[in-house]
Amino acid sequence: MEIIFATHNLNKLKEVQILMPSHIKLLSLGDIGMHEDIPETSATISGNAAQKVRFIRDRYDLPVFADDTGLEVLALNNEPGVYSARYAGEQKSSEDNMDLLLKNLEGKRDRSARFVTVIALDMEHCQTMFEGVCEGEIIEERVGTEGFGYDPIFKPNGFDKTFAQMNLVEKGAISHRGIALKKLIAYLS
Repeated sequence: MEIIFATHNLNKLKEVQILMPSHIKLLSLGDIGMHEDIPETSATISGNAAQKVRFIRDRYDLPVFADDTGLEVLALNNEPGVYSARYAGEQKSSEDNMDLLLKNLEGKRDRSARFVTVIALDMEHCQTMFEGVCEGEIIEERVGTEGFGYDPIFKPNGFDKTFAQMNLVEKGAISHRGIALKKLIAYLS
């Protein structure tokens, strides 16, 4: 089976490819010659995932899935949420996003947070959604060099290291994206 993963984020693509079973051939946007930005204008994570899938499905007649992810920090009224990638501005800088988040958490005792991923799948013009959640906390400084985004400051519950200290297999086994992807794979199998 061939399926498009609608993302330009090479880090996400790498994470998903590691977890995808061999009987499912993943096509990147580059593989299909799609280089334009996909709009993400919804006010919700699930809305953005669905919007990306519709955008690609309208242009290519192949099965497609897309994800959207948000980091929700309890002490900040679930910010940055749907705006996680652009938290510190349209330049989508992970470093700037982490700096702003850590600044906004200064003096806050409760640093609990969760990552939420929603994957939208379109098969034969029928859309299905899969959600994954990973609970954890925001630590006070960056630790680790793996991963991307907020990984150096997010420590999942039950672990003594951040996502940025885990390899792709370790992270994929417990992460929000890994959980949602397992549901997608089970559905496709």
